[in-house]
Amino acid sequence: MGGTDSQLQDGELLAAIDIGSNSFHMVVARHSRGQLRVVDRIREPVRMAAGLDARGGLSAEARQRASDCLARFGQRIASLPPERVRAIATNTVRKLRNPQAFLVPAETALGHSIEVVSGREEARLIYLGVAQGHPPGNRKRLVIDIGGGSTEFIIGQGYEPLKRESLQVGCVETTRRFFADGRITRERWEQALTEIGAEFQQFAQSYAEIGWEQALGSSGTIKAIAQIAAGRKGSSAPITREILDRIVQRLVDIGRVDKIKMPGLVSERQPVIAGGVLVLDAAFRALGLQRIEAARTAMREGVLYDMLGRARHTDPRDSSVDALADRYGADRAQGRRVEATALQLFDQVDDAWKLGSEDRQRLGWASRLLEIGLSIAHSQHHQHGAYLVEYSDIAGFSRQEQIYLSVLVRCQRRSLPLSLLEAQPERIRASQQRLIALLRIAALLHRSHDASPLPPVVASVADHRLRLAFAQGYLAAHPLTLHDLETEADYLAAIGLRLEVEAS
Repeated sequence: MGGTDSQLQDGELLAAIDIGSNSFHMVVARHSRGQLRVVDRIREPVRMAAGLDARGGLSAEARQRASDCLARFGQRIASLPPERVRAIATNTVRKLRNPQAFLVPAETALGHSIEVVSGREEARLIYLGVAQGHPPGNRKRLVIDIGGGSTEFIIGQGYEPLKRESLQVGCVETTRRFFADGRITRERWEQALTEIGAEFQQFAQSYAEIGWEQALGSSGTIKAIAQIAAGRKGSSAPITREILDRIVQRLVDIGRVDKIKMPGLVSERQPVIAGGVLVLDAAFRALGLQRIEAARTAMREGVLYDMLGRARHTDPRDSSVDALADRYGADRAQGRRVEATALQLFDQVDDAWKLGSEDRQRLGWASRLLEIGLSIAHSQHHQHGAYLVEYSDIAGFSRQEQIYLSVLVRCQRRSLPLSLLEAQPERIRASQQRLIALLRIAALLHRSHDASPLPPVVASVADHRLRLAFAQGYLAAHPLTLHDLETEADYLAAIGLRLEVEAS
């Protein structure tokens, strides 16, 4: 779960990897005087979505192409520390029946962890990347990104997205869906437009009500269409309604996917360009577009600038957690009390337990979200809260990060679900269970929701033992806390942790 938590120094390199459904991209940039300067780009047409079947399986050939590409990327960034690299996987990995079967060897090949992001988080990163490459001023802009397996639609103003949508239509998926036998006819085209347009209608009206002053398209598909519009490779022209109609007619006239040849179209795009043009045609019709221009930047630049923001301690995940707590009416003051105590305990044991700054962040976020399940019911509120954390749209978080937080919230009280803990990836299991212990102790110390400050609690660890020392007389004056700690010792013993409590 990559991130840039430590201070970024001048001259340091950052790398962002976009594990897309059609192509894999990597961009490496140097941090210089507060800015990012791109020093290297690598792109490979892996076509992973072409190996995805209807049951969420991935062909051996697609796995091998992905692994080989990631190994080459890994060689380029082998000297970069983990916190300076973020690899983002999108739609095809989201659709895998067993993502871990792909991620484990893929991470081994790359040498870094890979985050799987939701469609809406992908949309946020896309908009951030486009906005950084095209200084936005204050006007509203529509950004469309037609990928291999999904298409994202974002309306934003300045550097902030206002609306984000992600649909399961992309150039690879759509070509396979509507032109499986390779034939392109006008009748098929119109039928496909009807089906895709029906999916776009679910948000088209709300987008029209917000409006926009400029439309930009990121991704290789729109760049490829812009090159066709310009009539030569390496050039780009605005895509107008008239030009798009001519391209559609040309595809229908050619009549076969494997026969498509047009000025400006590179050969590697030829197998999927029909599906990409179809998606763009449907978007033009549903949104009443008359013109769109190809953007210079895309999601990978957005990932870089998101990393830069985290390094500058303007992490969007902080405000997202607070927004989620507010959405479900959590007691913010109680969340901050639990967080303060949890982090005080953390700071006393982090070195001995080999915990890092990302672990500290996760512990703080989980503390703020402990009570969101109360919005559903008090009974089993830890389970309700875990569900909300795992399945809500939380900007800035990958799927793995949300699942990690969900597990912390689920394990805040009562007996520990050992099967759930044992199902977590092995590399995070030990640190996650230690965070759970700190979170549970902080939560029980603030069970009364009393605003009065706690006296200092001294925490120390050795082997599989956690010792808490309280001020003389405190536990005698707080019998419920003493009882809870004694009960907690039994719970923590289930994960091999011995809790000892003493007065000092």
